[in-house]
This record gives sequence, C-alpha cells and structure tokens, in this order.
Amino acid sequence: MERQPISREGYDKLREEIRVLDEIEMPAIAERIKTAREEGDLKENAEYHEARQAQGLMQAKINQLKSKLASCYIAERSEGPKSAVEFGAKVKIRDLSDDAEEMYELVGPGEEDYEGDVMKILTTSPIGTAMLGKKVGDRIEVAIPRGKLRMEILAIE
Repeated sequence: MERQPISREGYDKLREEIRVLDEIEMPAIAERIKTAREEGDLKENAEYHEARQAQGLMQAKINQLKSKLASCYIAERSEGPKSAVEFGAKVKIRDLSDDAEEMYELVGPGEEDYEGDVMKILTTSPIGTAMLGKKVGDRIEVAIPRGKLRMEILAIE
C-alpha cells in the first residue's frame, strides 16, 4: 500500500481519536458487558449481546483508524507560491461544463471536508490524483459516476 501524506494537525487528530476510543469508549463498553454479565443467563440477555456487538464494532473502528495512521507520513505544507499542485495546495478550478469556479485543498486522511467554501479532498481521491503535478492553465479530466468532469486549473496557493 502506498503511503499518503498527512499534515501534523491531521496526524494528531487521528491519534487523539484513537486514544479516546481506546482509553474511554472501550472501557465503558467493557463495563457494560461486566454489568450485563452479572445479571445472569447470557443466552437471553439482550444488553450483554448488544454490548458485545458494540465492542466488536468499536474494535473494528480502532483497527481501521490505526491502519489509516500507519499508511501515512507527515508532510509539511510548503509556504509561498506553488508552480504545481502538491499536497496542501489550495487549487482554484473552473468546471468547463458550466464555468463554475470552485476551490479545493489537497489533504491527507482524516482531514477531508466537503462543506464550506474550500472543499478539502484527499490527495488519493480521483480529483486529487488528477490534479497532482498540474500547473495553472492545465486542463484535467476525471471519470466520475455521471461521466467525465473536465476542469481547468486557474490558480494554485
């Protein structure tokens, strides 16, 4: 698996999420299991079975986040003007189908956010991958479920 760039803030955010799940959420579920176990017959104890299922789902989430974190490396965002799109860049594009302008920021796992004025997209997303290495004036084409998305890069910050 190819390693992905992530900012220090994104890395710390993922680590903190893992810590909270591991040190706070999992012990709370273990306590629910212990309490349910004390109620007796486990075969017909819905609370026990629900807590065991919650424990399994929580462990799967923790494992997924740890795997995501292990596949990343901390990349510094360079300051100053950029000649080509790279991790951390903010890219202003024009959708060639309707002339709408949008702003994207290329980010690492756990940092993506599709709301607001600047959409934070993964460098590994189809649009992010198509943008990497491109320069102002370059046109890109990205296959999406509805066909092809054609864009022109207007600015790189």
